[in-house]
Amino acid sequence: MKSYSLCINGESKDSKVKKDIINPATKEVLAMVSFADTREVELAIESARTAFDSGPWPSMSLAERKEILLKISDGILENLAQLAQIETLNSGKPIKETTFMDVPSSAETFKYFANNLEEFLKSEDKDIESKVSPAKASLFRQPRGVVALIVPFNYPLLIASWKMAQALASGNTIILKPASLTPLSVLELGKIISNSGMPRGVVNIIPAKGEDVGKLLSADKRIDMISFTGSNKVGRKILKHSAKNVKKLIMELGGKSASIILKEADLEAAVNSSLCSIFLNQGQMCTAMSRILIDEAIYDDFVSDFIKKAEKIKLGNGLDFQTQMGPLISASQRESIIEHLEQAQTQGAKILSGGKIPSDPDLKNGFFFEPTVLTDVNEDMDIFKEEVFGPVVCLSKFSNINQSISLANKSDFALAASIWSKDEAKARELAKKIDAGTIWINTYGMFYNELPYGGFKQSGFGKELGKEGFLEYTRLKNVVIDAAKDSKPLVNYWYGF
Repeated sequence: MKSYSLCINGESKDSKVKKDIINPATKEVLAMVSFADTREVELAIESARTAFDSGPWPSMSLAERKEILLKISDGILENLAQLAQIETLNSGKPIKETTFMDVPSSAETFKYFANNLEEFLKSEDKDIESKVSPAKASLFRQPRGVVALIVPFNYPLLIASWKMAQALASGNTIILKPASLTPLSVLELGKIISNSGMPRGVVNIIPAKGEDVGKLLSADKRIDMISFTGSNKVGRKILKHSAKNVKKLIMELGGKSASIILKEADLEAAVNSSLCSIFLNQGQMCTAMSRILIDEAIYDDFVSDFIKKAEKIKLGNGLDFQTQMGPLISASQRESIIEHLEQAQTQGAKILSGGKIPSDPDLKNGFFFEPTVLTDVNEDMDIFKEEVFGPVVCLSKFSNINQSISLANKSDFALAASIWSKDEAKARELAKKIDAGTIWINTYGMFYNELPYGGFKQSGFGKELGKEGFLEYTRLKNVVIDAAKDSKPLVNYWYGF
């Protein structure tokens, strides 16, 4: 059985705490991983702090920084097949998703920020002369310092790469805490980084129990910034702990996203894409369109076609290229989904399809659950408001545009939305009225390194990706120079000496 160590100060370190990492499709043990305790967390913080305060990375030339990040990108692609397999084994998601989406997208993110870091930083440098007094100022961006990155289980490599690429490109040192259930691909990435020429202490990777380590990282004044992706519940705890020592935060806290299907939509495209928008990655996505709102004129046709196709989705081991949906991440995650469904039925919702643990004997050892379709859901039901984080979708009808807007915005979350219509102008106007940070028109789930991503309301604050996301990992400094005659500014005469 393979074993993994912590990555601290450029070295592999074992800890007293060990944890078996399992394959959620089979419950087989994949590897044994060292988990950080208080001592290792302290070492990681000190390593990152020293590397930033006295190491070469923050002051390294932008060209040198770019070269190292490009080596990381190349290393990911060179190990694509291995990383994809590890990601599938550890997370359960289908191999075609890890092979064609997660791993190459991770490499592309490092490449993008490597190739744009000089432009992003230099474009922010400005010289400004005051029009009121004889003074001039220089504005420029600097790295924030030590950044703690806390990533979830659903996209272990990709979300880690998003955060790492931006934090490193802008000159920070980092402590990365992967989800305790899915640390393997990030630990493999750590090996690639070690071979890239990255200075010691810049990247520290510490698998650990989230509750304990999240508190330590959030409260420690030596850490300048926290970038967290995860549940709203955990996010609130990070906000509380970080308040002890004020620091910069990026919080991506999940969603209850709505997809609006207008009567002018291409019905086939809307149905097929809607299946992807909720059942991709077993529905374990912050942007999952778990509420699909359909114009009453096409409601019956949409529901009929949607259910027929949902029931054809092939569940199985992610290593099989025929598999379209893998297992959930854990037994507790599956139990949580079952509890949500039981509550929904008690409140009057109907399960039209799915809603059960599959009976196929080939799936009995994994945490599988059928794609589930609910109807007769109203806006007051918990299932309409709460994030389930699984393959469960609510289908509801609306009679007019204003009602669709009201239903879509009837949520404490505001992360993403989709609109389906052949009338692009109408869809664009509707998008202005939907309360969400990212809105897709006639598509779903398209993320681009050039474009910022992040939500509003209980979905959090701050952006990832794009120039806007990159600048979140920097601080703006203002240096003012007095240009008074004879170098004697007004304050020189203030007391009349």
